[in-house]
Amino acid sequence: MSTPRIGRPASISEAADRYGVNPVTIRRWISSGRISGFRFGPRMIRVDLDEIDALARPLAAGGASA
Repeated sequence: MSTPRIGRPASISEAADRYGVNPVTIRRWISSGRISGFRFGPRMIRVDLDEIDALARPLAAGGASA
């Protein structure tokens, strides 16, 4: 079994601060499968900031989502 690679690891609170969202939002994205969460020990969870960056989509002209 191969070990998953984490490009730019961050804690849930660090990721939430970086993207201006609530930590609950990051946890919700992990639960829904939008991003991966990686557990290191019983309490430490890390996310890959590259995965969160990949969620971003540019807005089309006029503000409608593409």
